[in-house]
Amino acid sequence: MTETEVPEDHPRYASLVTRHRIETGVDRGITSRQGLIAQGRGEAFDYLLGERTLPSADAAERAAAAALLDATDPVLSVNGNVAALVPTAIVELADAVDAALEVNLFNRTDERMHAIADHLREHGAAEVKGLTGDDEIPGLSHARGTVDADGIGAADVVVVPLEDGDRAEALAATGKTEIVVDLNPGSRSARAAAIPIVDNVVRAVPNVTNHARELAGAESSTLAALVDEFDPDAALDAAEAAIRGGDFERATSE
Repeated sequence: MTETEVPEDHPRYASLVTRHRIETGVDRGITSRQGLIAQGRGEAFDYLLGERTLPSADAAERAAAAALLDATDPVLSVNGNVAALVPTAIVELADAVDAALEVNLFNRTDERMHAIADHLREHGAAEVKGLTGDDEIPGLSHARGTVDADGIGAADVVVVPLEDGDRAEALAATGKTEIVVDLNPGSRSARAAAIPIVDNVVRAVPNVTNHARELAGAESSTLAALVDEFDPDAALDAAEAAIRGGDFERATSE
């Protein structure tokens, strides 16, 4: 069964579709096999969240949209799972906030880098960064530290969905405003972020885009106020409370 063959009335339709996208990503050389494990781990947290966008996550997504619109050089970082799960949505977000797209991988090979860049272009991206790799994030000894000098290296705001904890911490240490999408509110990635979005990336990315479109044309002072008023600790606490108090029976039966 392929993604297009999953019946829409199946009770686990959304989950099955995302699994197929990850499987297809592995088959196409876009997603690493470790990405399968990461997808399963995230889905477990999503069960406990009730597979919904919490009000606290929606507030984070609105703050993220404001930060991106008010940025000078925003960049959206794309790894294999992001490319497989939300290729069109991430391109639409980049267009909505005038951000660059940059491929960044832990298991970095020229073949995978080009495969993901081509995949993003197939879904509407005009330009994809990351292939030059002429800069380094301080403090990282693996390939995720390799970035483009005119991309993540020069960015003031970076969106890093499904991020490694050590790179999230290293990026935050450079003084960049970091927006992380992570279903685990206890992860180092979420806790390092200026704006942690505890939500499924398939919901979060389109929602940030919707907020960006609503906020388009807003004054810089209005955008800055939305960012300043956002409380990352409160957002993480709300997500943790929802997970700890979640109705597991309901979440897994729907």
